[in-house]
Amino acid sequence: MPTNDEIYQKVQATLVDALGVEEEDIRHDATLQGDLGAESIDFLDIVFRLERNFGIKIPRGELFPENVVSDPEMIKDGKLTTKGIDELKTRMPYADLSEFVDNPDVEKIGDLYTVDMLVHYVSGKLSA
Repeated sequence: MPTNDEIYQKVQATLVDALGVEEEDIRHDATLQGDLGAESIDFLDIVFRLERNFGIKIPRGELFPENVVSDPEMIKDGKLTTKGIDELKTRMPYADLSEFVDNPDVEKIGDLYTVDMLVHYVSGKLSA
């Protein structure tokens, strides 16, 4: 099992290849969309490259959950409801939701997709 630093370095290299960003732009807390400029199509490429680089299988919607914000029971007034937050916690146990829970604005869900989130996800997959 690789160390977290080794996983981080491989995730970093994966993002450099997938997003065409500089290595120094990739920090642990960097968001994929806001800081690194990832678009929805890039998420498919990131998943493909992570699978190949780490020899893991990532089922569709597992790393980047789908349809959370399309359910009216999950959102009210542009914010995730308690049920929506619970669903996000269930679907993204590898993500740090501590700050998001304080202000669960739907527009901020993309901020959960960080470099560290990818490292935690891959680490969990490799140890399973």
